[in-house]
This record gives sequence, C-alpha cells and structure tokens, in this order.
Amino acid sequence: MKRVTGIGGIFFKSDDPKKIKEWYGKHLGLPVDDYGASFPWLEVDKKDATTPALTQWSPFSASSTYFEPSQKQFMFNYRVENLVELLKVLKEEGVEIVGEMQEFSYGKFGWIMDPDGNKIELWEPKDDGF
Repeated sequence: MKRVTGIGGIFFKSDDPKKIKEWYGKHLGLPVDDYGASFPWLEVDKKDATTPALTQWSPFSASSTYFEPSQKQFMFNYRVENLVELLKVLKEEGVEIVGEMQEFSYGKFGWIMDPDGNKIELWEPKDDGF
C-alpha cells in the first residue's frame, strides 16, 4: 500500500496573513488569493502524466487553533492514495490519530501526530474539486 505520494501543502502561522501573502506575491511571485497560493502540476507516476494535481501554500492567523494539539507554528499536508486504509494501518502501528476523518468536494482529510509533536494533515485529494 502506498502511503505518502507527495506534498499537498505547506501551512504556517503569521501575525498578519494578508500582509505576508501580499509580500510573497510581490517579492516571490506567488499567485496568491484569499487562501494563499495553489500550485497546479501533473502527476508523473500515472501512465499518461495528465492527471491534474495541486499543492497548497497557506498562511494562517497566529491565533488559529487548526494546528492543535500541536504547539508548532507550521503544519505539513501530505497527499495519500487511500486515507481510510492508511489511518487504520497507522492506528495499528501505534500512531496517534487526531480527530475524525473529514470529507469535502476536494478530498478526504485525516490528522496524525509525529513523535516531535507536529500535527500532520493527510489528504486524499480530488484535485478536480478545485
């Protein structure tokens, strides 16, 4: 079973998310919008390499509780192929699962904690949901 297939997103806290998005847009050319920046690409491990994919970059408010129970200022999102099965395997392996899996039009999400106290978001994407 495949586990992580790629990076789905990079999320971090900022004292002023609007200002930091504007700075990254102006100085580094990120295509920012209200949510951050989305980087579309094609999956290369597919036969024809035409399957659309997306990596998200998003600053969160410094007061956001979304990363809890982690006390870190960042959270990584990893793309996975079968979130339901992966969460079962991870639980069997003794990995701490955080909350309940959620499903949206753009995919399924689950959360785990690593040994350093970092909350990790696992995403089974539906890239066409964007």
